[in-house]
Amino acid sequence: MPLPQVKIYTVDDIYALPDGERAELIDGQIYFMAPPNTKHQRLVHFFDREIGNYIQRKNGECEVFPAPFAVFLNENNRNYVEPDISVICDKNKITEKGCVGAPDWIIEIVSPGSRKMDYYIKLFKYRTAGVKEYWIVDDEKNLVTVYDFQNEDGNDYTFSDTIQAGIYPDLTIDLRTINKN
Repeated sequence: MPLPQVKIYTVDDIYALPDGERAELIDGQIYFMAPPNTKHQRLVHFFDREIGNYIQRKNGECEVFPAPFAVFLNENNRNYVEPDISVICDKNKITEKGCVGAPDWIIEIVSPGSRKMDYYIKLFKYRTAGVKEYWIVDDEKNLVTVYDFQNEDGNDYTFSDTIQAGIYPDLTIDLRTINKN
């Protein structure tokens, strides 16, 4: 008996979704996304503001894009993600549709339905696509896991720590201020 054929989806399938329905595409497989809760959105806003204010103060070249923002990780039409925070330093990667290629820094806020995606599937995908730095913010565990793919480092921080960004040696984010914003 032959094995069942697995359908391979493309970016066109993502764009054909009904209005308001969000999904990501990794290696031709669609992963539907639940709407974020309030805490999730507060965390996205916190990191967007901290990083964006830093870049503005330094007259930096990088740009910060909060979700929903399309990232086409590879040069094929089978990978499309919407990271919670994307920091892109190569202006040539930014188009009207989103980012073509790997952002320099990605932050994902873990949701109950995204745990496996953020910790395993996206970790592997972001590393192999060329993302330099990946932070997984897990509010349920009060934990931020930081991967510096250039140095093969992976470190855990609590919400009472201060984290130094890898792509900006003089940017530190004091996680104790998360709940004060």
